[in-house]
Amino acid sequence: MRTFTIKENEAGQRLDKYLRKLLPDAPGSFIYKMLRKKNIVLNAAKATGAEHLNVGDEITCFMSDETFEKFSHSAKDTIEELKRVPLQPAFSVVYEDDDILVMNKPAGMLSQKARESDISANEHMIAYLLESKALTEADLHTFRPSICNRLDRNTSGLLLAGKTLRGLQYLSAELKNRSMEKYYRCLVKGDIAEKQVKKGYLLKDERENSVSIVQNGSPNRKYIETAYTPIERFGSYTLLEVHLITGRSHQIRAHLASLGHPVIGDPKYGNPRQNQIFENKVGVTRQLLHAYRVRFSDGNEVIADLSTDFEAAVNWLRASAEKN
Repeated sequence: MRTFTIKENEAGQRLDKYLRKLLPDAPGSFIYKMLRKKNIVLNAAKATGAEHLNVGDEITCFMSDETFEKFSHSAKDTIEELKRVPLQPAFSVVYEDDDILVMNKPAGMLSQKARESDISANEHMIAYLLESKALTEADLHTFRPSICNRLDRNTSGLLLAGKTLRGLQYLSAELKNRSMEKYYRCLVKGDIAEKQVKKGYLLKDERENSVSIVQNGSPNRKYIETAYTPIERFGSYTLLEVHLITGRSHQIRAHLASLGHPVIGDPKYGNPRQNQIFENKVGVTRQLLHAYRVRFSDGNEVIADLSTDFEAAVNWLRASAEKN
């Protein structure tokens, strides 16, 4: 017999959904059979599985240890894998409270898994929470903290994660309602003197995993709006802060390239000759795009420092401008 008490992170969901997390290798028919036979009960009473759980509810499973282990085996394997994920030295925490975690993702790290074998920022985040004791192995059986936004593999900067159900709900609402303001820093070709707001429509090519920007809308085109402000000018290049008003895949990179200001180092939308210059001079091998600043709806703001290669490129341009 095993008894589980519902915590805040588990409350609100249906009993059958909770049981599927607790016993991920059990077929649904087995779970409902256990409920019908009162081998699984809720608060010492028979349950159907449709009940919504509250904090403090008790679920009792009348089954042998062997049976329980058999149907929870894959969950244990997943937890063991997470425990073996090394803490990434380049992975730094920018802000943390009881509910959310904000990190500075290095370029080259996936935000979330693309394949089962991948180790992404999501796994590094969970490993960090296990290491810091903010999360226990028992918690992972029925609740999984998660990254709430995504960055391209070779874009660095702010990733937001919910440590608790309350944190996940808060971040999801901020992102869905666009009440959170997201600002990026990027180094682009061209001299940009004034703040601008540009609009258009994004057309995605699924086969090539690329997008193009057009000015006319249609059902298969998504409206985009991008605002940018020059932070520092270097003659033929500009350091921009970009306010991502609409958050579409590849929006900043494709939109700026369509305006004649490709992001330095961008292999897909950039200028190969300019990219080669920066690779030769300062070793830049990826797009210099960084999720720099987030302002939440309550006015709180977090900032992620620029990466080493980004800083090196800016410093080289400064030095070159001073010589001229």
